[in-house]
Order: sequence, then C-alpha cells, then structure tokens
Amino acid sequence: MPEHHTPLIATIAAGLLLAYGFGLLAHRLRIQPLAGYVLAGVVVSPSTPGFHADSALAGELAEIGVILLMFGVGLHFSLKDLMSVARIVVPGAIVQIVVATLIGAGLGHLLGWSWTAGLVFGLALSVASTVVMVRAFQERHMLETERGRVAVGWLVVEDLVMILTLVLLPTAATMATGDDVPASRVVFQLLVTLLKVGIFVTVMLVVGRRVIPWLMHYTAHTGSRELFRLAVYAIAIGVAFGAARLFDVSFALGAFFAGVVMGESTLSQQATEEALPLRDAFAVLFFVSVGMLLNPEVFVDAPLALAATVVIIVAGKAAISWAIVRAFRLGNPAALAVAAGRAQIGEFSFILIGLGLQLELVPSLARDLVLGGAIISIVLNPLLFALLVKRMQLEATPFASGEEVVAEPTPAQQPRHDVLIGYGRVGSLVGAALRRSGAQLVVIEANEDGIEKARLDGAEVFTGNAADPEVLAQANLPEARRLFVTIPEPFEAGQVVEQARKINPLLEILARAHSDAAVEHLDRLGANLVVLGEREIAERMLEHADASKPT
Repeated sequence: MPEHHTPLIATIAAGLLLAYGFGLLAHRLRIQPLAGYVLAGVVVSPSTPGFHADSALAGELAEIGVILLMFGVGLHFSLKDLMSVARIVVPGAIVQIVVATLIGAGLGHLLGWSWTAGLVFGLALSVASTVVMVRAFQERHMLETERGRVAVGWLVVEDLVMILTLVLLPTAATMATGDDVPASRVVFQLLVTLLKVGIFVTVMLVVGRRVIPWLMHYTAHTGSRELFRLAVYAIAIGVAFGAARLFDVSFALGAFFAGVVMGESTLSQQATEEALPLRDAFAVLFFVSVGMLLNPEVFVDAPLALAATVVIIVAGKAAISWAIVRAFRLGNPAALAVAAGRAQIGEFSFILIGLGLQLELVPSLARDLVLGGAIISIVLNPLLFALLVKRMQLEATPFASGEEVVAEPTPAQQPRHDVLIGYGRVGSLVGAALRRSGAQLVVIEANEDGIEKARLDGAEVFTGNAADPEVLAQANLPEARRLFVTIPEPFEAGQVVEQARKINPLLEILARAHSDAAVEHLDRLGANLVVLGEREIAERMLEHADASKPT
C-alpha cells in the first residue's frame, strides 16, 4: 500500500481523535474537557515519544478557531456596546498590562535576566487568551451581559496594544544592542501602525457596513443554505486574512470587526448558527496546539520559577483586574468575572515570546516558562471561574448601576408552581401566558435581558445555567407542577430533563427541540412532550389549509 504524505490530515485526525478520547476521560473524571484537549496535544508533541503532529499546521488550524470564535462574538457585539465600556476597558487594559509587565519583569530580574528580557517576559504574561476567556463567558451565558461586554472590550484594547508591541519590538531589540536608534523612527513606526488600524476600522465601517450585509441578503435570496454557509465562512476568514495581510491587524481583531459589521444584518442569528459547528471543532484544535508547544523538562529544571510564573498569571493578573474594575465602581461580582476570565495567557503570549527569542531578547527558559504557565493556567481557569461564580452568585447579581447586591438564593417556596427554563423568544411567550393564567412561575435564566424581563413579568427568578444541579435545585422541583424547558441547546436541555425526572418522577416536563434527533433525545430522557418547531408550523399551515377548503 503506498505511503501518503499528508501532514495536514494526520494533524487534524490525530488532534481530534486524541482530543475526543482525552476529553471523554476528563468528563468522566469530572474535569473540564479542555484539560483533555491540552493533554492530547502533549501526547502528539515533539517532546513525547511516538507520533509527532505538525506543530506549525496545528498552529494555523488553531488560528481558524480564533477567527471563527471572534467572528461569532462580533455578531452579537455592536459599536455602541464597545463605546459603552470604553471608559473602563481602555484605561483598565492599559493599566493591567503595565502592572503585570512590571511584576513579570521583577521575576525575570530575580532569575538573573536583563531588564529588557524581563519586560518582554512580563508583556507575554500580561495578555489573556481570547479562546479561553470567550469560551468561559459563553458557557455561562454572560457574553451578552455588561460584564461580558467589558471582557470583550478589554480583549479588543489588549489586541491593539499587542499589535503595537509586535511592530515596535524589533526596534527595541536594536536599541537594546546599543545601536543608536533615533526617537523619530520609533514614533514613525507607532504612527504608521495606528494609521493602518484606523484605515482598517474606517474601511469596515464605511465600506464593509454596506457591502457585507448586502452580500448576505443577496446570498440568502438564492435560497441555497449551502451558499449562505459558504458566505459566512468566506467573509469571516477572508476579512481576517485581508486585515492581517493589508493592515497588519491580528486575525482575531479582523474577524471581530467582520462580525460586528455583519451583526447589523437581520441575518446575523442565522449566520451565528452556521458558524457554530466549525468554530467548536477548530477551538478544540487550539487547545491541542497549546499542548504541542510544551517542553516537559521545565517542570524538572525550573519548578520554582514555573510556580512563580503561574502565581503571576493566575493570582496576580486576577487581583489587578479585580482592583481596576472595582475602581470604576462596578460591583464585586462583575469584577470577579473579569478577573477570573483574565487569569490565564494564550495566543499573543506565544507570538510575543517567540519573537523575543528570535530577536535574542529573552533566554529559552522564558519561552518554556510562558508555555508551561499557559498550559497550567488554561487548565486551572475553568475551575477558578466556577469557584468564583459559585461563591459570589455572579449571574444573580445586578451590577450595571455599580451597587453591590449579594444575597444567598433560596429555593422556590410556593407549592405547585410552574418552572420555566429560559426566558428568550420562546420562553418569554410561555411565561407571559402562564402569568396571565394566574400560575405561580419560577424562571431560571442566565441572560441579563431575560432576567429583567422575567422579573417585570412577575416571575420569581433564579440565575445561572439550569444544567448545573445546584442552580436547578433552587427551583424546588419536588413541589413543582410542570417544567417548561425552552432553551434551544439540546445537550443542556437534555441535562435539565434528565435531572428533573430523577428529582421528581411525577413532574410533567414539556420541552422544545429543533430536530427529530433532539426530539428523540429529550423524549428518551423523560420529557412528557417535546415540541418540534418546524413540525408545529407545518401542522398549523395544514390546519389552515383544511379549514379554508370549500365545503
């Protein structure tokens, strides 16, 4: 049988298969699956025996995950949202970068490095991973809340700072070697970079704002879902690549603005649904690529230095971010959410420390510490996030006004009440109808808009992810009459239905679904009635057609 030289296919196959296997194992051990994804990368890395995947190809595949992730974020993020948090994120991100960089430089000095090496090392520790932070907020349905807007705005500012840093670093390297570099050269490079970013943003707002929505509507009118899906991927990846090639803007920032512009189209929700499958697959490859970069020898050769690096990343950056957000009079839960999201490092950290090593500004140990610190912080981050959310009831606390309201939630007390999971487009209609009928209604919702609307409709509201047993327990299901599951995600809905059926075997459970497979899944887990939207539409249309027949 002929041997095929297919490094791309081999990298994708090995990465996804091992990520799946280790992800399942992590889930079985009640650990976040991303820890399994990172371990999969370690197994196929050049530092371990056996098969070695192509790390360069894995890095590029990971970039696609970053592009699709930030494109999806941009779809739900407007310029108005960005401007609304600018007063916090611009000074906040800059101050956090400066302080974290100085702390990292101090560690570098203790290790005997030059101050230049220490500053580059500190800069690499100061920035957070887009993938890790966005996924953490998405999983807790906080991305579209104000704290989510602060987190995303912080990432945007951080991206801009890192772009400037990468442009100026070669000049800094020349200055560090003692060459006489005129200040005008540094200023000129800075102005050119700012001009390129400004031109890109202007092009997107003036040209892209008109062309991209028009293209999407034109494609939608063809009636071909295949072409529409292709248009989504072409615009997301094409704009990101063009932004990087023409304006020296990062892939993530280019994709984000492409999403912001497309988000003004009425087809943004459909575009989001089309981008989801590939986004999640490539996001997994991001964590695999991180694992492939690890040099395990750093755990033996420099354990104390690595421990200090992790403390700076996890505790130091979290404390700095928390203090900054609190200084702007946002509530403690908001500050903790941003702090937890920033307690890790990722993409730009690798690029920056790699360039520093290439320019001979940092020793090889700096790269190993950054990579080791990144992997440990990425694995610890979901645990830290979960602990802080649980401790302070992040989703339950309003904070937009800056007032602190921390209350211990208690289970719903009214007997024979109805429980409604989700208060979005479907849930709000169900909830309003139940309240009009006089039903005692308990709602579990994670989105702040839905929380506010449910409270205005007179419901008792508990906030968080209903798939979390502790959150679901607050709804007092043993005393409930009916459970309405209106969230669209089949996996989360299935977890809710399965837990609810175990808690109350006699509970009437009604759920929604988007596919025949989801109907079977929820029915198998114990739902009494599963409503398939498309089927109900068809039946209503046929009923109308029958009623309008001449007799």
